[in-house]
Amino acid sequence: MEEKCCGRMDGRSGEKSEGDCGCGKGHGGMRSFLTKEEKVDMLKEYKENLEKEMQGVKERIAELEKKN
Repeated sequence: MEEKCCGRMDGRSGEKSEGDCGCGKGHGGMRSFLTKEEKVDMLKEYKENLEKEMQGVKERIAELEKKN
């Protein structure tokens, strides 16, 4: 079974970044052409990850503000 990439995207185009994104899973086995459904799924996963990151940033800001 092919390993799935970490999902890191190129923010400018919404496409996978060229080369190795650093996830450690390699990209040599990735197909060159994805279906529309696969692209939509990847973008949805990317959006979820961004939302989680934003929540973490909000929590960190709140922690830092409490310390002052």
